[in-house]
Amino acid sequence: MSNTPMAASPLTRAVLEIDEYASGLGWDQPARLFALVETARLRAQEPALASQLGLEGAQAPSGFTPIEQDEIPAGKPLDEFLGTIAWPDAVVGCALTVERLMLPPSAEASVPQGLSEGKLAKWVAEHPDRQEVRMTVAVLRDGTRESALRLREKDSPTEVLTGRDLVPGLAEALSATFAD
Repeated sequence: MSNTPMAASPLTRAVLEIDEYASGLGWDQPARLFALVETARLRAQEPALASQLGLEGAQAPSGFTPIEQDEIPAGKPLDEFLGTIAWPDAVVGCALTVERLMLPPSAEASVPQGLSEGKLAKWVAEHPDRQEVRMTVAVLRDGTRESALRLREKDSPTEVLTGRDLVPGLAEALSATFAD
């Protein structure tokens, strides 16, 4: 969490920690899913794991510890995959980091109508104003959410945009993984 502002909320710190981790892996990476557990609970219930993660001792950070899950199956649509997830009680939240192409609002008016999903993706990929973006979205069981967006062309920790509702559809899909 070297670049994470300590004044941020615990969920914002977790999102920025995941963004920093994903940034260290470089671009053109698959989506990654994380369970969020309370750091204090992890230290108390799993001291060996907490020690491996560098969370032992009085100086250990509070808040949430992201734990990366198994790789998301290639070729399976993300929404279908998320629909198969059920979290144990110890998991208080989850996060996902994924790369996508996006268009500025000024280009959205020129999107051709009636394109199939594949043709629309091709149209966006060929658009001169497209932006590559890494989105990290986290949600807690209680509905709290946070997001971080990093543009490939401004790939710097100081250029990461955070906010509660930056990627509402993805936040809703992640929240649904906690529905009974």
